[in-house]
Amino acid sequence: MADKSGEMELFVRAVALGSFSNAARTLHVTPSAVSKAIGRLEDRLGVQLLDRSTRSIRLTDEGQVYYRECMRLTVEIDELERNLGSRRNVPQGRLRVNSSVSIARQHLLPILPQFLERYPEIEIDLSLSDEVVDLVSGQADVALRIGPLQDSSLRARKVLDFRRIVVASPSYLARHPAPRTPADLAAHNCLGFNIKASLNEWPFIENGRSFTQPVSGNFRANNGDTLRDAVLAGGGVARLGSFMVDDDIRAGRLVPLLEGYHPNDTLSVFAVFFRQKYMPARIRCFVDFLIDGLGHITIAEPSGLMRRKAQPAAASVAG
Repeated sequence: MADKSGEMELFVRAVALGSFSNAARTLHVTPSAVSKAIGRLEDRLGVQLLDRSTRSIRLTDEGQVYYRECMRLTVEIDELERNLGSRRNVPQGRLRVNSSVSIARQHLLPILPQFLERYPEIEIDLSLSDEVVDLVSGQADVALRIGPLQDSSLRARKVLDFRRIVVASPSYLARHPAPRTPADLAAHNCLGFNIKASLNEWPFIENGRSFTQPVSGNFRANNGDTLRDAVLAGGGVARLGSFMVDDDIRAGRLVPLLEGYHPNDTLSVFAVFFRQKYMPARIRCFVDFLIDGLGHITIAEPSGLMRRKAQPAAASVAG
């Protein structure tokens, strides 16, 4: 494949400096290399661009047309590079964000207006799903994910920590006595997820022994908000993130269960993005904004109430 841009640069430099030798000296090549490159350019175009003498070069009529267009393209390329350089420094453009429904409703959506006001040249394209999207294939620029990072081509920064809490509504517990041990869950209608089987195996600790308790029920959903609504309606028992049910527990709409049996059932939410050498400013400022805005939220106490950190968390993990 011909190096068209390289041949064009040699041609423009030779015309501007008046000779092959002057062009060769500034580009650190030999005069013969310049002559051969321009010869290949003329052969490809099928026209003679330069009249050559032993001491100088002169543009032909066709050469003048080509030189003029080369200069126009050079100006456009310089302008393109300046524009791209400014985009690297000024946050702008479309930012595709993916988040679980619950995290978005509880934490992301309340602070997005502030972000968009701060960065008016960014356009947020938000999609909500509890299923993992493929960032590498271009489905999103940034995703809010729960749990550790698996893909080494991605980077992640921790946004917040939370507990998972087993809960039920007072109306359900009025009909079904509250479980006293994890084994008692076998007699309860436990609501689960249909996106990952392991989410329906709840971890517990009893007498110093860690184990998982398989649960079952008559209702499953693909997102935590739907399960929360079903639990609030008295449909059964569910294991949900503290960031989802904290207010419900505080208001008495939900009751935490088996708190002494799962003290270490904690997870983190990460902002995940594609690993790249030159990160667009819109991604960088969005991730920083999330950590500043949500990093003060930390693990819930057994009472279900969220604690606040004294300083925002900005922990970074490499994927």
